[in-house]
Amino acid sequence: MTSSSLSERTPTRNLMLFSGRVHPTLAQEVAELLQVDLVPTTAYDFANGEIYVRFDQSVRGCDAFVIQSHAAPINEAIMEQLIMIDALKRASAKRITVVLPFYGYARQDKKHLGREPISARLIADLFLAAGADRLMTVDLHTAQIQGFFDGPVDHLLAMPILTRHVKKKYADKPFAVVSPDAGRIKVAESWANSLGGAPLAFIHKSRDISRPNESKANRVVGDVKGRTCILVDDLIDTGGTIVQAAEALMAEGAAEVVIAATHAVFSGPAVDRLKNCSAREVIVTNTLPMSDDKHFDKLTVLSIAPLLAQAVSAVFEDGSVTSLFTE
Repeated sequence: MTSSSLSERTPTRNLMLFSGRVHPTLAQEVAELLQVDLVPTTAYDFANGEIYVRFDQSVRGCDAFVIQSHAAPINEAIMEQLIMIDALKRASAKRITVVLPFYGYARQDKKHLGREPISARLIADLFLAAGADRLMTVDLHTAQIQGFFDGPVDHLLAMPILTRHVKKKYADKPFAVVSPDAGRIKVAESWANSLGGAPLAFIHKSRDISRPNESKANRVVGDVKGRTCILVDDLIDTGGTIVQAAEALMAEGAAEVVIAATHAVFSGPAVDRLKNCSAREVIVTNTLPMSDDKHFDKLTVLSIAPLLAQAVSAVFEDGSVTSLFTE
């Protein structure tokens, strides 16, 4: 090939989508919306638990997007994604974007006691060391985690997806937006604005920092009487906090309670607590995989795939991701 023909070649950009083994259903949905195929991948565990990953086609020069939600067993999910990133880097991928529908260890974002780790920062450092150029995630536990990664972070918000459902189903009801604790007030304010300036309330609660997943709802601060209370949070783990909050709202005279959360972690007794509580509906997204035994009658699962697909497309085309934050 002559030097002139080389100079005339126009480099083609190549979006390639990769999925770990944790939540392939979501990855496939994103791929279909983007009208691409997931890259065939060989992945398995050795007898001692070590993970092996190899991509079955060339990835040289591609714009790689690696989707993996950090679901249980969470440490294996994270390690598999790190290995995928390393494999891409060593195979000469041009740019590697880590897509984290759920960011593992996000609740460990600061020190409460001496000699504790800041594990959310460690996770960001691990992704950087593995070779990630960019992170994309949905509804971090705290926005400050964006600063833990030394590179671009696209912090996507599921709120427009959730509020769209709430407006459609409860449009004729007087709303109140309720935060399950004082720390989520800013998120509740955004919800209130989206729902036409609905009044705000929050649950005053106490928590023993030496006992994880345990808290006690003390009292409701704000006027909720006779209103449809939209109880909002980023995640539901064991369900203790959110269920206590729902019962406290009903005790204060709320007409009904609708629980809305992005991440359905649903550990331990969560499903039993939620299906037996007084909430009318529990709305979540599919950022995490959910087995059949975790579904119950008043659970509504909304797809996060359209948001992820739009964000991946925007990043690939060097467009604006911020425009996705509005309804």
